[in-house]
Amino acid sequence: MAEAVRFVVREISLFERPVRLRLPFRFGVVTLTECPQAFVRARIELTDGRSAVGGAAELMAPKWFDKNLALSNDDNFEQLRDVLRRARDAYRSDASPDTAFGHFARHHDAHLAAAAAHGHNALLASYGPALIDRALLDGLCRALDVSFYAAVQTNAVGLGASHAAFAGFDWDAILRALQPAGTIAARHTVGLVDAIAAADLREPVHDGLPETLEQVVARYGHRHFKLKVGGRVDDDVARLTAIAGVLDRSPHEYLVSLDGNEQYADAAGVLELLARLRAAPALVRLWRSIAFIEQPIARARALEVDVGDIAGLKPVIIDESDGELDAFERARARGYRGISSKTCKGLYKSLLNAARCARWNAGEGGPRYFMSGEDLTTQAGLAVQQDLALVNLLGLTHVERNGHHYVNGMAALPQVEQQAFLTAHPDLYEHSHGAVRLAIRDGRLAIGSLACAGFASAALPQWSGMALL
Repeated sequence: MAEAVRFVVREISLFERPVRLRLPFRFGVVTLTECPQAFVRARIELTDGRSAVGGAAELMAPKWFDKNLALSNDDNFEQLRDVLRRARDAYRSDASPDTAFGHFARHHDAHLAAAAAHGHNALLASYGPALIDRALLDGLCRALDVSFYAAVQTNAVGLGASHAAFAGFDWDAILRALQPAGTIAARHTVGLVDAIAAADLREPVHDGLPETLEQVVARYGHRHFKLKVGGRVDDDVARLTAIAGVLDRSPHEYLVSLDGNEQYADAAGVLELLARLRAAPALVRLWRSIAFIEQPIARARALEVDVGDIAGLKPVIIDESDGELDAFERARARGYRGISSKTCKGLYKSLLNAARCARWNAGEGGPRYFMSGEDLTTQAGLAVQQDLALVNLLGLTHVERNGHHYVNGMAALPQVEQQAFLTAHPDLYEHSHGAVRLAIRDGRLAIGSLACAGFASAALPQWSGMALL
């Protein structure tokens, strides 16, 4: 293994851009139509004097990190700006050199404690370091002229026992065994207000891109789907029946996940939904195709409720309950079998949870525990590329992708920036309908070009066109 590389954090700048959705996206308690995207630009300097700039990006999704209905979307955006500023100030406060993971370990606990004192929950607080850690790692990869995959596989990032939660693992062996693939299946999201068929369209966009589930399947060829449920059993069964009417037309096997987005108050409600699904003749194939259920119970009670009865029917994973580094351990004790990977929660957390799955499964003698790749409406460019690279390195074979459907690709970005990403990653993107966008063919994304120098991106955004956060 390569020796971990130490560097100093010289600069961290925060920016944002507005994002307008082409279609409304309903998940949980919010219908999203517009939202800022946050960007981090960091400059690092290695101990040998080499310097590089790295970047990261993530949507500032409202009503996901903090679902307090007393807060407006603008309140949520300001919360996310606040944790980014706090993390930036923490990382800039110590000018001594450390490894990429060392910078994370040095600040993680104190940052979460400071954010908690300001009223921010751990999931929300993690958003700040999650972006900064990726920007620092991007800078490190560029300075070393290596890919994200190589930097992690050789442990140039310095993953180890400098944080207690990561102690007790043979990280060099774990990371060396990770093998990324050249393609990955895209799991298409069906939001709570998405049109299933043409008759459901109330205000068509008429931009030439798919607007209904039928059109999505016809254009992209998806075989993996994520279906949002809203916590009302009758409504959920009716909607899933309509969705099954489309998916069952496919001659191919398909896979679905059900995402509760915390909309069920307790396990009893989830069990009632599953009983109804099992009993419905029109849902036989969809029931057979359900791979797992994602965070159906509100986080206030999710880790207090035993979900063993639900897991006896379908595996259950946590998502919004994944705030602290030990969340998966606590969830496992309650019967949960999986956890989501999202770059907005932190790449080192994902690596830790992957190591836990491997250890626990070795003890079980089989693949009982698992990770899933989920989306936060990641946008074309740095956000989607870094998330794809992370889940790919973890060995996941499919990942939820939704940003390309609800947003019109890179249409709002400068032409020169669109062309830079298309030129750098011609397998991942295409130019169609007036803009650069993700290229999904036969339900899959080609991601070989993410093995470039840097954190999965050979291009960087046009910083000069952004507003300071």
